[in-house]
Amino acid sequence: MQTTLEILTHPLLDDVKHGFFTRKGGASSGLFSGLNCGRRSTDQRDMVQVNRARVATAMGVPVENLATVKQVHSPDVVTLAEGDDIAVICDIEADGLVTTRRDVAIAVLTADCQPILLADPGAGVIGACHAGWRGAISGVIEATVQKMREQGATRIVAVIGPTISQRAYEVGEDFMEDFIAEDADYARFFSGGPNGRPMFDLPSFGLSRLRDADVEAEWIGYCTYSDPDRFFSYRRSTHEGQVDYGRLISAIAL
Repeated sequence: MQTTLEILTHPLLDDVKHGFFTRKGGASSGLFSGLNCGRRSTDQRDMVQVNRARVATAMGVPVENLATVKQVHSPDVVTLAEGDDIAVICDIEADGLVTTRRDVAIAVLTADCQPILLADPGAGVIGACHAGWRGAISGVIEATVQKMREQGATRIVAVIGPTISQRAYEVGEDFMEDFIAEDADYARFFSGGPNGRPMFDLPSFGLSRLRDADVEAEWIGYCTYSDPDRFFSYRRSTHEGQVDYGRLISAIAL
């Protein structure tokens, strides 16, 4: 069994410890083969814990200091302060984390949605958020940026990790119409697909929201749907008739 982790990084975040972990190097098997870090998946709990421990080691923290939240596609963001109980934080329903603590790594789980890692290294503030279309349009990106600024961040950079790309994201006409009803300018994030249905550009939408919030941002450029050897994908698993799917993890630490 391959145990070498594959950790994607980006130059914008070179001044902080960070990683967009692929599925390679994990202990899980079957549908979850590889580095499944999703506690809410139906994978064996001890395998998920082994995987999270490997991630924590790579990030230079004990596994109990690898902080995540219970993601619910919301705009809610938690600030992890000195003295906070990380186990309690992990049970909070939210989709973003911000901290100035140097003894933790904060992380989000994804399987097509955008994992976004953010940092102001000079101010010693980091953030991470899970931004699918629902979270992004409801403001989780801006909420994460705002929480970082409340902690003293002034020059934030951000990277969107592996996510579903436009060429793999076919949606319904009603989905597109709902977006355009929110803002007519959002029509630019849709194009015609091979089946005559709209194709949605989630990473471009995320980049637009970040840049409108005065954040320097880039997308790492990897599509989760199109590379099954490296990435879990909710949509691909659904199309293949699978009963569950693994969750990728993306983490950042000061």
